[in-house]
Amino acid sequence: MSLAETIPLKLQASIDSIIDGVKPSPWLTDADKSDYIEKIKALLIEKNAVLIAHYYVDDELQALAEATGGYVSDSLDMANFGAQHSAKTLVVCGVRFMGETSKILSPEKTVIMPTLDAECSLDLGCPIDEFSQFCDQYPDHEVVVYANTSVEVKARADWIVTSSNAIQIVTHLMAEGKKIVWGPDKHLGKYIQNKTGADMIMWQGNCVVHDEFKLHELEQLMEKYPDAEVLVHPESPESVIAKADFVGSTKQIIAAGKKSLAETLIIATDHGLFYKMSQVVPNKRLIPAPTGGKSATCKSCAHCPWMAMNTLVNLYEALRDSSNTIEVDEATRQKALIPLDRMLDFSHQQGILTAGDA
Repeated sequence: MSLAETIPLKLQASIDSIIDGVKPSPWLTDADKSDYIEKIKALLIEKNAVLIAHYYVDDELQALAEATGGYVSDSLDMANFGAQHSAKTLVVCGVRFMGETSKILSPEKTVIMPTLDAECSLDLGCPIDEFSQFCDQYPDHEVVVYANTSVEVKARADWIVTSSNAIQIVTHLMAEGKKIVWGPDKHLGKYIQNKTGADMIMWQGNCVVHDEFKLHELEQLMEKYPDAEVLVHPESPESVIAKADFVGSTKQIIAAGKKSLAETLIIATDHGLFYKMSQVVPNKRLIPAPTGGKSATCKSCAHCPWMAMNTLVNLYEALRDSSNTIEVDEATRQKALIPLDRMLDFSHQQGILTAGDA
């Protein structure tokens, strides 16, 4: 068994134990929520801070970001927004690599997160030492990594891609005769390979949320709603992607839902996206693709356990104390900025949307 396969397998048990140990968000009354929201709003003004939330965090945090002049999007778009905003402090509701990406693009700003314990299975499953050792076995390959990775892994890469520009970038590398080491998400990698025919060596990581979508239950749901369109994120298994009417990033799924003529949409991604989807298509029926049943384990039940660790309570506490700041080694940041800028320059030249990584 190759290193690309053995390391993620070894880490899976650790990731599972981390998920099992994640504590649920504290239960708050409506009065409690209102109190925290007002205190957070005041602190954002006091600290010259802006709230930036990922599509997958809980609805109340997305709503608060929108209500305070902040932003809700995917991770790279979040970082771009923060870099262009005048606020001196960026408050990032998401998972750790998202805070790191904001710090890469905005080194002069303070980047705060509600909790630094919010991880990502793709990040955890691709530790820099093992991944670097893996890459060293293929010195004639371009190292292409998904944006859902640590700053150290980004610094090891030749290219960083998102799920909305990966196919175009890999096609470009193919035209130059390049062979590719891909990491970390095996499902996204396989989707790209199927679309492009690229010569790709795969790191065998996966997202614990998207990996749970199963073919058997999806087919049953499609039989129940025969007129529904199926929208799938490419981090999902190949068999699920094969059933999709549309495959794309979070932002692309929202756009596809808006464009669709179907009255019912079955969506295979984190159900946190349904907050924004319901705003964009308020008259459509939105159905989450199943993660439980005969062939599924429902480990996350289509909601990232680490995203769920972002709460009004720890958001308030982090803002109040100016704690949970993201720090990135400057030399590593500079190295990570090279492939990130390479991706941004290519995407701008090609007129490709650069957002849509998670």
